[in-house]
Amino acid sequence: MSSYVISAPATPTLAVAGQDSRFPVRRVFCVGRNYGAHAREMGSDPEREPPFFFTKPADAVVPASGTVPYPPATDDLHHEVELVVALGSGGADIAPADAMALVWGYGVGLDLTRRDLQAQAKNTGRPWDMAKGFDASAPCSPLTPATTLGLAQDARIWLEVNGALRQEGKLGDMIWPIADVISHLSRLVRLEAGDLIYTGTPAGVAALSRGDRVRGGVDGVAQFALTIA
Repeated sequence: MSSYVISAPATPTLAVAGQDSRFPVRRVFCVGRNYGAHAREMGSDPEREPPFFFTKPADAVVPASGTVPYPPATDDLHHEVELVVALGSGGADIAPADAMALVWGYGVGLDLTRRDLQAQAKNTGRPWDMAKGFDASAPCSPLTPATTLGLAQDARIWLEVNGALRQEGKLGDMIWPIADVISHLSRLVRLEAGDLIYTGTPAGVAALSRGDRVRGGVDGVAQFALTIA
């Protein structure tokens, strides 16, 4: 048996709705600007831009419940509510027609963003890693197995802060549907079971403050409620 020179890190996991078993998280991919209105509010043209991706560490995934810490090194933390796709199998160069067979389940998560650090990185031509991939930057609800729900294109995705609606859209507003997202991503990296894909956010992203109460969800999939500590 192999031994390690330090203790092996724990595998990050997510709860599964209605089960004691948990979903192990391998990697976390995020799709940028996958809703037209959000792309426009961020200054891009959604008609011209192919999908692009960034990543977060697997251990940035935390439960979207209780308290989530306000991160250091920012004065401009933004919320981005997203449908999360959990893969139960993988592959490379996957055709869109075959992509949905890889999906194990769905959740709803937050892509938390240190927007001021992201703006600085963009202005200097540097990577955005520290704007997106910090500790606890990917809260996610428990996952629901795909076999137990029908994912409707008119399902509402939404987010409230302190009871006020901030983000709202429909899954059908995605520029690149889930099957296309999986297909495009599989041409860049080999996907595997345990990978999560955050599929983009509708318009209305804005700043969060310490003490804010955040609720969000995708109708028919999952909801979450948390407080920014």
